[in-house]
Amino acid sequence: MKVFNLYIFDKFGTLMYYAEWNRTKKSGLTQEEEAKLAYGMLSSLKSFVSKLSPHDPREGFLYYKTNKYALHYLETPSGLKFVLNTDTNATNVKELLQQIYSKIWVEYVVRDPLWTPGTPVTSELFQTKLDEFIKQSPIFGLRNI
Repeated sequence: MKVFNLYIFDKFGTLMYYAEWNRTKKSGLTQEEEAKLAYGMLSSLKSFVSKLSPHDPREGFLYYKTNKYALHYLETPSGLKFVLNTDTNATNVKELLQQIYSKIWVEYVVRDPLWTPGTPVTSELFQTKLDEFIKQSPIFGLRNI
């Protein structure tokens, strides 16, 4: 299984952080354009799911899957949005996103006295810890054949 990339947005849609690992195809857009496109799609999907779901949409939109990749989504109570793109074989990604939030984001961003909420994350310590965490996760490895 593979992890392709991660977006972290704040509640206003500002891209707080972006990283990629096994992404082989580029979109041809700038990072800013791609982030705006991704956030707009997420907003539309969330609205669609909440309006048309035949069930109570408390959990809301969690992921979608194509034949090439899966997009996994976690929104925290504070409005942070974590979006992780993986291959279609990835499992337990919701738990992984929750751990990224609680063990990496909270520890190395929220508790960082040099970080100002609402600004993109530039901490090298956060980047290093996130990279280590993702690479040690069971979904990071090579694609199953």
